[in-house]
Amino acid sequence: HVQLVESGGGSVQSGGSLRLSCSYSSSMTCMAWFRQAPGKERGGVAVTDSDGRVSYADSVKGRFLVSKDNAKNSVWLLMNNLKSEDTAMYYCAAEERGCTVVAARVPEYTHWGQGTQVTVS
Repeated sequence: HVQLVESGGGSVQSGGSLRLSCSYSSSMTCMAWFRQAPGKERGGVAVTDSDGRVSYADSVKGRFLVSKDNAKNSVWLLMNNLKSEDTAMYYCAAEERGCTVVAARVPEYTHWGQGTQVTVS
């Protein structure tokens, strides 16, 4: 059973930064970050795979940065210049079979973290 543990959420003022962390219990091919605001569908934020390819949602390009340490089974999401529209529950997801790197897609991911709240005011 794969476990994902997230941390790093919180409240921040507009323009501020936060870094989310996700650790997982076994090596994965794809790691992704998703977010879900109240009343909205869960959507992809960023995805990275074992080949080092990375993609971001248009809404976060230039502001968010995903990084990964395969040896530590950890992935991070650095969020800069946060805006109120970034307020959401953020989820880390993992998949060992592969994924579509051009965009993070919910149905492709088997393993999910519990979520961490990010609030931007």
